[in-house]
Order: sequence, then C-alpha cells, then structure tokens
Amino acid sequence: MNLLAHPMEYAILPKVTIGREINVVTVCTVDHSIRVVTKIKNTMKKTKKKYGRYVALSVALSLLVGTIGVAQESTKLSDPEVAHVAVVANQIDIDYATIATKKSKNADILKFAKTMANDHEAVIKQAAELAKKLGVTPKDNAVSKQLLEDAKKKQKELNGYSRAAFDQAYIDNEVAYHKAVIGAVENLLIPETDNGELKALLENVVPALKAHLAHAEMVQKELTSKK
Repeated sequence: MNLLAHPMEYAILPKVTIGREINVVTVCTVDHSIRVVTKIKNTMKKTKKKYGRYVALSVALSLLVGTIGVAQESTKLSDPEVAHVAVVANQIDIDYATIATKKSKNADILKFAKTMANDHEAVIKQAAELAKKLGVTPKDNAVSKQLLEDAKKKQKELNGYSRAAFDQAYIDNEVAYHKAVIGAVENLLIPETDNGELKALLENVVPALKAHLAHAEMVQKELTSKK
C-alpha cells in the first residue's frame, strides 16, 4: 500500500519499541519534555556511537514524548523507511492542529494551528510527488509503528483538556515537539538518507520547522503573559 496516499491515518508520538530485547527507561512526562529536548543532540550522538544509528533515531523520536527505548539490535533505516517516518512526523502536527481547531477559541492558537496544517500538508504533498517520481513506496518500520500507537494516546490526552486548559497544553507541546523534530531531522533523518532528492527535501523542511518553532514560542510567551 502506498502509505503516502493515506496521510490522515498517521498521527502523534512515541514510546519507541525496537528489536527483541528492550529496556525502556522513563525519562519524563510530556509536560516536562521541553526540559529534555534541549539535550537531544548530545544524547543522539552518544547513543549513535554506542548502539548504532537506528537506535539513536529511536531515542531522538522517543524524547518527543519523554520516554527512551534502548534496544540490543540496530539496523540502518532505508530511504523508504526514512520517508515514512517523515510522513508520520508531518501528519502528527496536522492531527494536533485538527484538535486545536475544534477545542480552541483563541485567535492566536487557531492561526498557528491553521499554519501548521497547511505547511505540513504541503510537505506531505511534496513527499508524495517525490516518491511517485522515484517509484518508491514509503515503508512501515518499527519507529513509525510505535509513533502511530502512542499517537493515539497523545490525541486522547489533548482531547481530554478543558477548553480553558487546552491552549497552554497545546502550545507547550508544539514548542517541545518542534525542538525535538528539528534535532531528529538534522542529526538523523538527513544523515540516514542516501537518495539526493529525498535528502534535499528533508534539508528544505528544516527552515520551515524552525519558523514553526519561533511562532510557537511567540504564542507560548503571549499566553503565559496573560496568566
């Protein structure tokens, strides 16, 4: 199945499970993940050196929700697998934005959510067009499977907030999410990619992710100042 043809099936974030023997260590909850993502780059480098690139990728992604999986086995992600993880990561924020448009009445949150949905849908479209051009079908893998499984949990959490509490929870998560995704794309997805055009697509996405982060931090600051 062409996974890019069904983007709305892909959502939210991980406790990554890989390999046959897993030792999962809880680092922190989602609410505190923003404190962890500042350490993502060093963590990924150390993990990559000790356990391999695949495990390091899992560590980077798992830090997005505050859990870290350390596996005994490691395998390099193929380009179709990298493409699928990229699609999932973009769809995650679209699904967050969809929840925001239903629960929030804050003009700044709604504007931010609309931007996230539009920008990430554009990236998915570009990825689909590139996959078609290259004759490549993004391939499901251990990372993407766990992303989808834990995505449902995060969606449920966001939907459970009262309207008054939702805006802060949403934007705090967006700040932490974008910091972690930028680190994962720059330090792992791009290095893992062999195809030049796929690598270029990932590289071109980074400035947009950084702009999203700056926007999220601005909205976060405004919300905090009103308390």
